[in-house]
Amino acid sequence: MFVAEGGLITASEMNLRLLALCSIDGINWNVIAREALRSGGLARLLAGEVAETSRDGETTRRRLGAELATLDARVERVRELVGVAEEKTKARLVTVLDRGEYPSNLRVIPSPPPFLFYRGELRRDDARSVAVVGTRQASDEGCNRARSLAEKLTADGVTVISGLAKGIDTEAHTATLEAGGRTIAVIGTGILRTYPKENAALADRIAESGAVVSQFWPDAPPTRYGFPMRNAVMSGISQGTAVIEASSTSGAKMQARIALEQGKRAFLMASLVTRETWAQRYIERGAIEVNDVEDILRWLRTREQVEQQSSQRDQLALELA
Repeated sequence: MFVAEGGLITASEMNLRLLALCSIDGINWNVIAREALRSGGLARLLAGEVAETSRDGETTRRRLGAELATLDARVERVRELVGVAEEKTKARLVTVLDRGEYPSNLRVIPSPPPFLFYRGELRRDDARSVAVVGTRQASDEGCNRARSLAEKLTADGVTVISGLAKGIDTEAHTATLEAGGRTIAVIGTGILRTYPKENAALADRIAESGAVVSQFWPDAPPTRYGFPMRNAVMSGISQGTAVIEASSTSGAKMQARIALEQGKRAFLMASLVTRETWAQRYIERGAIEVNDVEDILRWLRTREQVEQQSSQRDQLALELA
């Protein structure tokens, strides 16, 4: 909690104020998240102050100054949005201000999303996780590889992350559930929507034993830009991304690139590297060719190691404040 003019502000009210800031047109959400991670960062944002000197930081500072007078009304609007999400889907809210609850893998990337809505439960053990992704137009071989990898990761207690899309994503989620493991679906729409619609039942199953996660406003529809943003969070919330089968135009290829940019692992199946020239180039850039689950497991850190890195990231933010 921190002290405002009217007294102490609870953690939930702090989160609503963070969301209210994100509702301002022209605000850069990544700047808001990075500023909020600094000691006293939210209080400074609420006063219209931004420490970051980048172009996005300067734009955000100007927009804050122009719209701070509307903050109280914005808080009430986002309070209503959060209430609707909770009422309709039992969705909960977590923000970068929630140091013990916000996913530790996600805290360490350069541009974490300022908030997440999620159905189900996020656990500390989800820090030991791998994203399993690939094309929507998957071959039988690709589907079998995705299922096999998901089952083997589950057997070793690894949380399987994917994007609820058709093809490889669906196979990875389903195989994990059938093996009794935990899986998290990172979606490209608001938490009140399901895309594709035919995976609505699968999303409900995932929420029962894992989590469905969205970085968008609860009622946000699918958009062209939303899915690349989803790929960045799917990569960030895991320790690495395993690409099963993907063409040069696939979102899975994009996620492999994002993983490398975030300092995460990009695991490319040997069969993919053999067929795709983009995968061969990514190996030269630091991606790891893998044949089976053992080639992935040896790169994974423990939950404690991930949390230590997250704590160091927070400490750095405090020192920069």
